[in-house]
Amino acid sequence: MNNELIIDVRDSETVIALLEDKRLVELTREKNNKRFSVGDIFLGKTKKIMTGLNAAFVNVGSERDAFLHYLDLGPQFRSQQKYLNQCINSNQRVPLDSFQLEDDINKYGKITELFNSGQQILVQIAKEPISTKGPRITSEITIAGRNLVLIPFSDKVSISQKIKSPEEKERLKRLIHSIKPKNYGVIVRTVARNRRVAILHAELNELVDKWESIFANLNDVVPPRLIMGELNRTSALLRDVLNSSFHNIYVNDNNLVREIKDYVESIAPEKRKIVKLYTGRTPIFESFSIDKQIKGLFGKTVTIRTGAYLIIEHTEALHVIDVNSGNRTRRANDQEANALEVNVAAGEEIARQLRLRDMGGIIVVDFIDMHTLENKQKLFEKMKEAMSLDRTKHNILPLSKFGLMQITRQRVRPEMTIETTETCPTCAGTGEITPTVLFVDELFNNIQYLVESYKPKVLILKLHPYIASYITKGIVSRRLKWSFKLKKWIKIVPVSSYSFLAYNFFDENGDKLVQ
Repeated sequence: MNNELIIDVRDSETVIALLEDKRLVELTREKNNKRFSVGDIFLGKTKKIMTGLNAAFVNVGSERDAFLHYLDLGPQFRSQQKYLNQCINSNQRVPLDSFQLEDDINKYGKITELFNSGQQILVQIAKEPISTKGPRITSEITIAGRNLVLIPFSDKVSISQKIKSPEEKERLKRLIHSIKPKNYGVIVRTVARNRRVAILHAELNELVDKWESIFANLNDVVPPRLIMGELNRTSALLRDVLNSSFHNIYVNDNNLVREIKDYVESIAPEKRKIVKLYTGRTPIFESFSIDKQIKGLFGKTVTIRTGAYLIIEHTEALHVIDVNSGNRTRRANDQEANALEVNVAAGEEIARQLRLRDMGGIIVVDFIDMHTLENKQKLFEKMKEAMSLDRTKHNILPLSKFGLMQITRQRVRPEMTIETTETCPTCAGTGEITPTVLFVDELFNNIQYLVESYKPKVLILKLHPYIASYITKGIVSRRLKWSFKLKKWIKIVPVSSYSFLAYNFFDENGDKLVQ
C-alpha cells in the first residue's frame, strides 16, 4: 500500500489529507486558534460536584466546564493527588520512582469521598468540546510516544494485541520490565515490534522527563492552566501512522516543512527525505485531486462501484446508513450472490466513510437482505477486515435478523462535515440570472480594468474548465484576441473545484487581484 500525506496550510487552519493508493481515507482540520485537543494536560479546579451523576464539573478554561466521571479518575487517583500536592508545596522536583503509592480507590465508590469543590486536580482531555458540551476529561494521565505510552502511578506492562507473535510479546515484556523505573506503567505500541532496547530505553527516558517536567514550578501556577500540550494534529498523526508504506509527505508551507522534517527525523530518520515542499501553481489539493474526492465523498449520497450507492443520515442519537443497489444490473437467477457482492463493496466504502468523516457513537447500517447464514457471516468478516485499518476504538456486531449491522465507534472530536452543494454564483440562490450571452463581455471588461489598474506582467485567470475551454478554443481564440487588444498575455488556468461561472484573477506572483 502506498500512503501519502498532503498538508494544506491556510490562513485560519491546516487541512491534512491521508491518501492510501491515491484514495482519500482521512481528512482532518486543525484551527490555528484551537485551544483544546485530545491529550492536552491541564491543572484544573473542581467547580461543582454532582452526587447524582457520581461526577464533577472541572474548570479547565473552556467555555463550558469539563465533565469528569468517577470511573475516569483512575485507580491511583489518591496517589496522584498526594504527589500533586507535594509538588505544589515544594520548590523541587519530586522523583516518582521514590514516591510511596497509596492504595487503589474503591471501584464502586463515591466521588464525594475523594475531593471537594474548589480542589485543584490534574486532568487530561479525553474528548474535545462537541456542540453544546464541554470537554470530557480523565485524571488517569497517559503520555504517548512513538513506540511506548507511559502510565504514571502504575507498574503494569501491556503489549499491543496487534503484535501476534508470543515470542516477541514475551521479549518486549521482559525488556520493558528491565528498563522502566518504579511506579511507571508502560503500554508497548504495535510499531515497537522488533525494536532494539536502545531505542525503547531512550524513548522511555524521554517520556519520564516529559512527565516530571509537568510538575516543575507548579507552586506558581493558578488553575485553570494548560500544563502540557499534545503534539499538533500533524505530528500526532505522523507519530501514530508513519510506517514503511509512507512514500511522500507534501506540504505547501516552508516553516511547516522544516518542523515536520525535524519531527520525522526524531522518530524515523530514514524517512526524512519523504517530506517535500509543494511549489506548484495549482492549489495543492487541486493538484492531488483531493478537492474532487471531497466533493464526491461528503454528500448525503455516496456512489460506490458497480452502480450501488449509500444514503448517510445523521440524527441526534445515531448515524444511519442505507445500502442501495441502484441501477445495477441484476441476474435474476442469482439474487443472493448479487446482494452479497453489493454488500461487501458497500462495507468497504462504509469503513472508509467512518474514518473520513470521523463518525462516532452508534452507527446502524441497513444492508441489502440476504437469506443464507453463510453469506451473513461472510459480510461480517469482511466488515471487520475493512475496519481493521481504523485506529479509533470500535466494535462491530453481526447482522441482526432484520439485516441491520450495529457499529459503535469512539468519538473524541466533532465529526468532519463539509457542505458539498454550492449556491449558484450567478443568481446567488435567487433563481434569476442575467443573460448568459453577456458573461464573456463581463469577463473581458474585468480583464481590461485590471490590466489598466494593476499593470501586471502576466494576468492569470482561474475559472471552471468548461469556461476555460470555451475561451481558449480555436486557432484565433477569445483569449488570443483579448491578449492582442490589451497587449498583455492572459494565462488561463482551469480549476475543477470552482463553481460553473466563478472566476478569480491573479498576477505573476500568484497574488489575487480585486476587480
